[in-house]
Amino acid sequence: MSEEILKALTQLFAIITKQDGGVTEKERNFVVSYFQQELDQDSVKEYLELYDQFVGYNTPEESEDGKKEKKLTSVRDSVKTLAICKKINKTLTQKQKVVVLIKILELVGSDKNFTPQRMEIIDTISTVFNIEKDEFKLIEGFVLQESSKDLDFENILIVRHEPLDVEKLKYVHADLHGEIIFMKVPSVDMYFVKYMGPDENVMNGFIMKNNQVYLFSHGSTIKTMKGNALYYSDLISQFMSAFKATKLSFNAINLEYKFPNGGIGLRNINISEGPGKLIGIMGASGAGKTTLLNVLAGMNEPSSGELKINGFNVFTEKDNIQGVIGYVAQDDLLIEELTVYQNLYYNAKLCFAGMSEAELDKRVMDVLTSLGLEQRKDLRVGSVLDKTISGGQRKRLNIALELIREPSVMFVDEPTSGLSSRDSENVIDLLKELTLKGKLIFVVIHQPSSDIYKMFDKMYIMDTGGYPIFYGNPVEAVTYFKSATNQVDKDRGQCPTCGNVNPEQIFNIIEAKVVDEYGQFTNKRKVNPMQWHEQYEQLFKVPIVPEETEAPPKGLDIPSKIKQTKIFTVRDTLAKISNKQYLLINLLEAPVLAIILAFIIRYKTGAGDESYVFRFNENIPAFLLMSIIVALFMGLSVSAEEIIRDRKILKRESFLNLSWGSYIFSKLIILFVLSAIQTLTYVIIGNMILEVQGMTLSFWLVLFTVSCFANVLGLNVSSAFNSAVTVYILIPLLLIPQMILSGLLFSFDKLNNLISTKGKVPIVADFMASRWAYEALAVEQFIHNDFEEPYYELEKEEMMADFKASYVEKKLREKVQYIGQNKDNEDPETRERVLDDLTIVKNTLERESFREGLDNLNLEVGLTLEGFSKEFEKSLNKYLDAMRSHYLDQYNFAVKKKETLILYFENDESFDYKLNEYKDKYYNESMADLVRNLNVKDRIIEFEGRLIQQIDPVFHEPAFPNHALDYRTHFFAPKKHFVGQLIPTFTFNMAVIWLMTIILCVSLYFELFKKFLESFGKIKLKK
Repeated sequence: MSEEILKALTQLFAIITKQDGGVTEKERNFVVSYFQQELDQDSVKEYLELYDQFVGYNTPEESEDGKKEKKLTSVRDSVKTLAICKKINKTLTQKQKVVVLIKILELVGSDKNFTPQRMEIIDTISTVFNIEKDEFKLIEGFVLQESSKDLDFENILIVRHEPLDVEKLKYVHADLHGEIIFMKVPSVDMYFVKYMGPDENVMNGFIMKNNQVYLFSHGSTIKTMKGNALYYSDLISQFMSAFKATKLSFNAINLEYKFPNGGIGLRNINISEGPGKLIGIMGASGAGKTTLLNVLAGMNEPSSGELKINGFNVFTEKDNIQGVIGYVAQDDLLIEELTVYQNLYYNAKLCFAGMSEAELDKRVMDVLTSLGLEQRKDLRVGSVLDKTISGGQRKRLNIALELIREPSVMFVDEPTSGLSSRDSENVIDLLKELTLKGKLIFVVIHQPSSDIYKMFDKMYIMDTGGYPIFYGNPVEAVTYFKSATNQVDKDRGQCPTCGNVNPEQIFNIIEAKVVDEYGQFTNKRKVNPMQWHEQYEQLFKVPIVPEETEAPPKGLDIPSKIKQTKIFTVRDTLAKISNKQYLLINLLEAPVLAIILAFIIRYKTGAGDESYVFRFNENIPAFLLMSIIVALFMGLSVSAEEIIRDRKILKRESFLNLSWGSYIFSKLIILFVLSAIQTLTYVIIGNMILEVQGMTLSFWLVLFTVSCFANVLGLNVSSAFNSAVTVYILIPLLLIPQMILSGLLFSFDKLNNLISTKGKVPIVADFMASRWAYEALAVEQFIHNDFEEPYYELEKEEMMADFKASYVEKKLREKVQYIGQNKDNEDPETRERVLDDLTIVKNTLERESFREGLDNLNLEVGLTLEGFSKEFEKSLNKYLDAMRSHYLDQYNFAVKKKETLILYFENDESFDYKLNEYKDKYYNESMADLVRNLNVKDRIIEFEGRLIQQIDPVFHEPAFPNHALDYRTHFFAPKKHFVGQLIPTFTFNMAVIWLMTIILCVSLYFELFKKFLESFGKIKLKK
C-alpha cells in the first residue's frame, strides 16, 4: 500500500476514534492488526506511534494510576483535522479514496460504536472524497451490515448454499457454511469481498478472516473448504447483465491438413462457435493440437475444407478479417531488452495510428492494470535465463500484446506450460474473463488441473494422427469415454464430495493398452485412433452456427509504412541500447581489432632505435585486405541473427498485416548506423597507429560500404535459416571466398584455368565485394596520396611511353622478323606460330594510338601470309622505328616535366616541401610495388591473339570495350569503361558494391534465399 494511503488512514483513524469517549481497545487492536497485515515490523511501530500521537493515547506505564487514559477531542479539533483530510484528498486517486473509506468503516464496525458524531464525520469524509450518496450507502451497507438480507443492491453478489428472497441481490450457488459477499463499486470498477461464517476459506493463498473486507482484484481466486473454486472471471460476469455479445461466427468445415512430406496432420475437422466461448484443445503428444491451432488461426493453409469468420474465408479474403485474429504462441514473443511497458506501448503504436500519445499511454496502462502488471511496468522483461519478471507475468504480458488491440478471435498455445498451479489458474481465468467481453478463444492445454479444466466452455479432444474424438462439455468428456469403455462409474464425471475432475483419466482410457497372457501391457491399444474417430463421427453432429452477415469487428488502425519504419527503428534501437553487453561488444569490437592488427603489423625496416616509417612498412597491402575482411565480418556478425531473433515476434505481428519493407528498412537504418560507427573507429585508430595519412575518408567509405553489403547479406542469410548456429557456421563459408578472390592472396592470372582470364579479372571474382573494395582501396591509396597525386599523370605518361618503347616495340619487331623469315615455311608448327604472330601484330597496331605512317599501310592485306612482302616488312620496320622514337621523346618529356614540378615544389616558400619526407609520410613502397606489379617475371605476355601488359597496371588505362556495358579490365586499372565513359576505379567500384547491396535488398524483400532453400528442400523430398 502506498505511503499516501497509510498516512491518510492513520490520520482518519485518529479522527474517528477520538470521538465520543475516545479510542477503545477493540478499535486500537483493529489499527494494530491492520498495520501488521500491511506493513513490516519497523513500519508498524512507526505508524502506530503516529496514530497514538494523533489520538493522544497513553500506555498504562505512562498513566499515573496504571489505567489507560483517553484524551477527548473537541468539535473544533475535529474540524481542524477534517481540514487536513481535505488537504490529503488532493493527493489520493479515486480508487485510493474508496479503499480509505472502506477501512474507516471497518474500523467503526470493529466495536459497533456507531455514534451519530462518528457517522457524521464519515459521511463528511465521503463527501470530501466525492463519493456519490448511493455509492456511499452501498459501501456502508456492505461493510457494516452483518446479514446479507439487508443488502438489497444491484451491485451485491452473494455466494451461499441456498438463495435469499431479496429482489436485487445476485446469487451464485456454492457448497459452504456461511456466505461470501461480493460488492462492485461502479465508479472505480473495483470489486470487494468479505466472508461471514465458520469456514477457513482461502483467497490467493491467504485465509479469509470472518467479516473482514478484501479487495477482489483481477485474477483473484477463492478456494472454499468444500473444494469449490470461485474465479474472478466467473464472478464479475454476474455483474455484466447488460453485456452485449459480439456478432461473430466461426466455422471450420471438413478441414484436412497434409504436411510437406505427405503425412496427414488433421482429418475431417469440424468446429462451429459463436462469441463468448473458451474452447480447449487437448490431445496426446503428436495428436496435432498445435497444428490444428495454426490452421484455425490462418497460419497454415489446409489441404482441403473451408475456414470462415462471419462468412469470410480466412485464406482467400484476408483483407476482410484484418485484425480480427490474435495469436499467443507457447514461446515468449517479447522483446527481452525492453521494459514491460515498452513492449506493450510499441505494439500499441503499430496497431493504432490515429491515437495520441496520451490515449496510447492510457490504453497501455489500462491493459497493464487489468492484468496486474502496472507495478512491473518499468522492469526489463529479461530472458528465460535472466528473469526480472515471473513466468506468469511473462504469459500475461504475451496475452496483453494481443489483448490491447482486442481481436475477436484469439488462439493461445499452451499458456500454462512451465507455470505454477497458481499462475496457471490466473492465466486461464484471465482468458475466461476475456470471453465475457464477447471474445472467442481457443486454447491448447496440456495436463490441466481440475479447476482449470472446468473453466472451459467446451473441450476439443484429438487422438494421435490428427483424429478428432470428442467435442463438447469438458465434464461430459469424462462420462463419454467411461461409457464408451463400459466402466462401472460411467455416469460419474466428477467427484461427488469434492467436485474434482481428473482429466488425466480421459487419456488413460483413450490410450489403454491390451494386456498379454502374462499380465504385461503390450504396445497395442484397445481402441486405435481411427476407431475412436469413427465412433465420434457417429455420435457427434456439430451444429453449424449461422453465418453472421456483418463484417467482423476489428479495432486496427495500421500506421503508414513510413510511420511503421519509424516505430520499428525506435523500438529496435531502444532494445539494442538497453542490452549493455551487446552494445559494449559491438562498439569495442572495431577499435580493439584495429589496435591488435595495427600494433602487430607496425613494422620497422631497421634495427635498434630507428623510428617507424610508413613508406617502408611492407605489411600495408595485407592491412588493407584484413581491414576489408574485418568490415565484412563485423557486418555479417551484427546482422546474421537479426531476423532469426525476431522471427517469433514477426509471426505474431503477421496478424497485423504490417509492412515487411518497413521492418527491413528499419533494420537497415540501425545496422548501417552501427556499421558507420564501427568502421569509423576502426579506420581512425588503425590509421593513427600505422600513420596512414590523408586517406581517412576514402578508407572509411570503402569499409563502410563493404560493411553495409555484409549487413544485407547477413539479413538474407538470417531470413533463410531458422537456427542461429547454422548462420554462424555459414559465416566462414561466406568470408573465405572473399579472401581467396580478393586479388591479394592469389594472383588472378595464376588461378585455375577454368576461371582465370589473362589480362582481366575473372568473372567469379566480380561477385566478391572484397575484390572491388581491395582494388578501390589500393588504387586510391597509390594514386591519391599527397605525395603521388601531383605526379601521377606525368608518371603514367612516362611509364606507358617506356612500356611501348621498351616492350611493345621490341615484341612487334621480333614478330615481324619471325614472320618475314618463316612465312613460306610449310612446317605446321612454324606456320601456326606465323599465323598467331600476324594476328597479334594486327590486333596491336589496330589499337595503337601513334598513327603516323601507320594509316598508309594496308594492314588488312599486308598482315596475311600472301600480302606480307619484303616491301611491307620494310615499311613496317620503318613505322616501328618512328614509334620507338616517338615514345622515347614522350618518355623524356614526361621525365623533364616531373623534375621541373619537383623543383617548383621544393622552391615554393608557401609550404614546407621536402621530397623524401613527403614520400616517407604518404607513399608506401610495398603498395606501389603491388599496384605496379614490379615483381612479375614477364612484363608482357601473349594471350588469345593479343599482347597483354603485366607491368604497371595502375598506369595502364583499359583497352576499348567490346560493348557499352563491358566494364571488365585488368586488376588495379586506374579507370574503367562503362556506357561510353571512363570512370575512376574508386567511384566505379563503390558503385558496384552498392549495386550488389541493392540487389541483396531486393532479394531480402522477396525472401529469395528462403524460397530457394524451400524449393530445393521440396525437390529433395520428392526424390
